[in-house]
Amino acid sequence: MKNERDILEAIRQDRWMMDKLEAVKTLDLPDWWISAGFVRSKIWDVMHGFRARTPLPDIDVIYFDSGDIRESEEKKLEAKLRSLVPETPWSVKNQARMHVISDMPPYFSSIDGIAHFPETVTALGVKLNEKDDLELAAPWGVEDVIRLEVRPTPVYASEKRIGVYKNRVGKKNWVEKWDGLKVFGHDGEFIYPSN
Repeated sequence: MKNERDILEAIRQDRWMMDKLEAVKTLDLPDWWISAGFVRSKIWDVMHGFRARTPLPDIDVIYFDSGDIRESEEKKLEAKLRSLVPETPWSVKNQARMHVISDMPPYFSSIDGIAHFPETVTALGVKLNEKDDLELAAPWGVEDVIRLEVRPTPVYASEKRIGVYKNRVGKKNWVEKWDGLKVFGHDGEFIYPSN
């Protein structure tokens, strides 16, 4: 994989992923995306030559609706998705309320929410537009994920938030699954595999 076009083509050829995207599109959510590991893991699996998909702990569906920020609405949407595609670990989050959870200023869109994810390699989203064409959101670009380099987003590169990033990357332990990864801290210091 070398660019966004390659990423979109790999997703387009993946029937499992397309089924999930088609299911979410039927909900007609405002500013929706399937984000994070759904996209990142596909890229890393392809780049590591894996034949089998790396299992995902959840499938992150995000949307932006400032008119209804109740968590209960997200749970209703998860139930709808489970009825459409059972045995799928759906996680639905309205980005209009997630800034509160992350102790940040309000986000103004789903892509702004994605930009506030901890790692550049996770700050990705994909969706089907009204013409059923795939769109990729990558507010910090795709270079890091393609180079297999884990770095904090600028939001998490600050002294205030770098601990959250380092803790998260440690818990995720992605290098156990994808051994080609390199993990960097906020000043470009090499965290793994030297750690």
